[in-house]
Amino acid sequence: MTRLFSPTAFSLAVTLLLACSACKRPEPPPTEQKPEPQATQLQKTLKQSIDKAKQAEKALQDNAEKQKAVIDTET
Repeated sequence: MTRLFSPTAFSLAVTLLLACSACKRPEPPPTEQKPEPQATQLQKTLKQSIDKAKQAEKALQDNAEKQKAVIDTET
C-alpha cells in the first residue's frame, strides 16, 4: 500500500493551517478623530465665502425685483 502523504508532510500542513487560522486582520484605525486645526480654519473660511456669495446673490435678486417693479409701474 502506498502513502499519498508522509507523516512529516501531513504534520507540516496541519501546522501551517493552524498558524494561518490564528492570524487576525489588523484593526482599522479609529474613525472618530478630531479634525486638524488647519482643516477647521479652511472650513470656516469656505463657509464665510459661501455666505458672502449668498448675501450678494440675494441683494442682486432684490435689486432686480425692484427694478422690474419700477419698469412695470412706468409702462
